[in-house]
Order: sequence, then C-alpha cells, then structure tokens
Amino acid sequence: MARVELIMPKMGESVSEATIITWAKEVGEMVELDETIVEIATDKVDSEVPSTHEGKLVEKLFEADDVVQVGEPFAILETEGGDDTPITKETVTPTAIAVVEKAATITTQNNPTTITNDGDRFYSPLVRSMASEEGIEMTELETISGNGKDGRVTKSDMISYLKTRGSAPVTTTAKVETKKTTTTAKAPTHTPVNIPNTGGTEIVEMDRMRKLISAHMTMSKQTSAHITSFVEADMTNIVNWRNSVKADFKNREGQNITFTPIIIEAMAKAVKDFPMINVSVDGTNIHIHKNVNIGMAAALPDGNLIVPVIKETQNKNLVGITKAVNDLAVRARGGKLKPDDIQGGTITMTNVGTFGNLMGTPIINQPQVAILACGIIKKKPVVLETAEGDVIAIRHMMFLSLSYDHRVVDGALGGQFVRRVADYLEQFDTNTII
Repeated sequence: MARVELIMPKMGESVSEATIITWAKEVGEMVELDETIVEIATDKVDSEVPSTHEGKLVEKLFEADDVVQVGEPFAILETEGGDDTPITKETVTPTAIAVVEKAATITTQNNPTTITNDGDRFYSPLVRSMASEEGIEMTELETISGNGKDGRVTKSDMISYLKTRGSAPVTTTAKVETKKTTTTAKAPTHTPVNIPNTGGTEIVEMDRMRKLISAHMTMSKQTSAHITSFVEADMTNIVNWRNSVKADFKNREGQNITFTPIIIEAMAKAVKDFPMINVSVDGTNIHIHKNVNIGMAAALPDGNLIVPVIKETQNKNLVGITKAVNDLAVRARGGKLKPDDIQGGTITMTNVGTFGNLMGTPIINQPQVAILACGIIKKKPVVLETAEGDVIAIRHMMFLSLSYDHRVVDGALGGQFVRRVADYLEQFDTNTII
C-alpha cells in the first residue's frame, strides 16, 4: 500500500488559490481515477477537482470554506501497489504542514503577530495569515463575526472587517509593545445594525457569490473616485442593419447577432484612440494594457452577476466578437465558465437596457478604471439637421454612460471616450457584410 498526496491544480492564469465548497468524498470512501473528490470556488467560478489517483481517501487536509493555495496538497489517498512499507502520515504531510505553518506565522516587520488554532474556533491558513499581516491579535480575531460553516471566519469576512476596522466601538484591548515603551490600543468589533421589526420579516443569508459581489463592489467604491459621463447615441442605422441581416446570420451560423458585439467593437476602436482608458492602477503606478480585453457583465438565472471577458478584442472582427459573446453568454448561464474566462479584463461594458432601463451608473470592476453602461434602445422624436433645415424625425436612441476612476481618468478623457464610442456607433457602415 502507498499513500499519495492530491495537489490543488492550477485552474487558470493569475488564479493562485481556491476555496473548498464541499467534499464529494468522505474519509474511508473509495475514489476512482478522474472522479470528482472536491468542489472548489475561484473568484466567481465554481469547479470540480478530479482525483489524479485511484484509492481510498484517508485524510482531508482542509475543510469546507478553507482556502487552498495552488500546488498545495489538500488530501491523502491510500493506493494499491507502491512500496511494501506504507508511507506514514509523518512522511507524507510535512509539505502540507510546512505550508500551513508558513501561512500561519507570516509576520510584518513592525508587528510580528502570530495566530494559531489554540482555541475551539478553527481559522484557515489564509485567515491567520491575513490577521498576522494586519497585526490582529487572537483576542481581536475572536470578535470577528464569521459567515462560513459553523461560524468560521472566511476571507470575505476578513476583508469586510478590515474595511471598517478602527471605526467601530471599542470592546477589547490589546497591548502593543516597543523596545522602550508600552501603550494600549483598543480593538473594534462590528456594530450590529438596528433593523426595525416590521412584522412578517424573513431573514435569508447571502449566498457565496452574493457575498463576493458585495465585498468587491464595496471595495471598488472605497478604492476609486467614481464619476460618470453620459451621451446619447443614434442607433437607427444599426437597428435597421441588424434587422436586415439577423435571419441570414442565424441560418448560417446557428447563432443570434445582438447589439452587444456591435457595441463592444465600437469600444475596442475607441480604446485604440484613447489608450489611457485601458489601464489599471497599482498604488501610484499605472499599468497601460496593450490588449483590449473587454468584460461583458452578464446576469445569471439566480439573479447574481458574472463578468466573462472577450480577450484581445482589438484583433477580432464583428463575426469573431459575436461568436465570442454568444459562447461566453451561453456558458455563463449554464455555469460552464472556466476560471480563465473571467480573468484579465481591462475595461467592462454592461447592458442595463436589457432590463428596460434608460441609463445606469455602474460600479467600476477593479482593478480596471472604466465601465460602460448601455441603456435601452428606444424610439423618440429627435431634431435632425439637414441641408434643407432642421426636421423632427423618429429615431432609435440609446444612452451611454461611462463610470471612470477620477484618480487617473479626468473628465475630458472620460467624456471624449464615451463620445467616441457613440460616434463609432452612429457612423456604423450599413454595408458591412457579416
């Protein structure tokens, strides 16, 4: 008999960790080769991890809601064959123990705080690492409300707590020592929200994705100085063109052509004209992206939101963008997106017109600096300038709104960019063959 460590696989570019959602197998059960052993979550995408060996699950190195680093062992199987002398637990798991201990004892230069699992409450390696880095003592950590299984503190709980740390009432004290003096600092806890009892109230907990969205959106508003600019675009030519080609396109490609890829193509062209809108901010450094990777906000059947990314949009024609949009939309609704599908976005668009909304002021998808919202395409009377004078005509109009990060994008750049997107839409070539 031999014992084998199962390693958390790499699940996509820039994905370095995963949260265990649930175990598909229990200790003592047999696991087939390529059979799902654990379900994980990376950002907003859920995945199944298959077993790389066949054998009996003899040990789980992590529990549900724990965060596992890519390349780290997460389970041990007992397999047939191998050395006659079985590998003992002590000879198999030092790597895992070393990783956990390293995460648990990470310190900062000025505050060497170490958090260990000495009490009844379990803390994952990531939570302990975050606490150590922020100088959170165990007495303070124990006051943090946990939304994980059995009240465990999760990464999202830590992020939410750190945002409000220092602004809540005092409940405990912690000693902070230096070489010559000793002072006392007070550790805050969450302030309960006083919600009135209106009668007949049902209380439900946010699901995992909603918690992630909540944390990400709150972080974005606290990070970026949001500002929004609006323009109105005449979509009449595009509406008429689409009506003339959509039936043939559906028969030939087996897919629908919507307004989304046309808008995304216009965004890609406008980014080429204004490359400083296609950037990310890291402290005081600005990362200027050469590729235009446009995120496409999509509503899921459960009401949550996900943002798959069309990569290198600047190199795709309208047909290529249309196929990419349709593929990502179908897989998003079916829960089939891969981690890479939602990574690497440099700018985002969201279509609030889908819900009949006239316009919107979307929240920036960090670490990007701009997001474009498209309202409903609606017929309305518009004044047109002609050689014979001004006339009133019925046109298909759509509001575009761009929310952007005023730290690096000034009003002139933001306003010019959204206006240029509208110009490309209004100048759409109705002779385009698709």
